[in-house]
This record gives sequence, C-alpha cells and structure tokens, in this order.
Amino acid sequence: MALAKLHITDLLLRTVIGDNQWEREVKQDVIINITCEFDASKAAATDALADTVNYKSMKKKIIAELESSSYRLLEKLTSRVLELVLEDARVLSATVRVDKPQALRYAKSVAIEMCGKR
Repeated sequence: MALAKLHITDLLLRTVIGDNQWEREVKQDVIINITCEFDASKAAATDALADTVNYKSMKKKIIAELESSSYRLLEKLTSRVLELVLEDARVLSATVRVDKPQALRYAKSVAIEMCGKR
C-alpha cells in the first residue's frame, strides 16, 4: 500500500454562516483546508485519473454545496464538508478545517477542525 496525503489549501468560498441577523442576509468568506489519506498504489501504477481521489471533483462538490446552503455554526459547516470528502470510498481518513475570517474583532480568524475516518 502506498499511503498518500492529499492537501487542498486555502479554498476560499462565500456562504451564509452565523447566527446574527445580518449574517443570515450576507454571504461571508470561509477558508477551507482539507487533508485526506488514501491508498495511491493503483494510481501510481496506472497513472489514470480514474484510479485516484479527484481533487477537482471534490472541490466542485464542496463549492456547489456551500454556495447554495446556509449554516448557523462553523461546526455544522465543517461537519458537512467532512461528509462530502468522505463520500469518496477511496478516502481512508480526512481532516477538515474551516476558518471564518473576521469572526472576532482583533482576531484574524476563528476556525473549527474535524477529523473522520472510514
């Protein structure tokens, strides 16, 4: 087995996130970081996209979900992204971190990180 780690770094999206009234009306930036582990043995041998975790498809699925949804809590949003990543049966484990920039005055960001495995 050739265990590989795939990293998607600083994926910037806009979604409705927060519990305040103004947050329910205006999309805000969120920054998503994903690390997932998978067996890359077959992909390394075949050099075929069909034999690996397709990060472009993963990104498109996450964008479609977040841009058409709304969340009150970062925990729910992060959990949903983790579910989407783990939908690919090849993903053995994943860590998702979602940052909400400017969530707190005087802080660069607030973030939630969640891990899951098969």
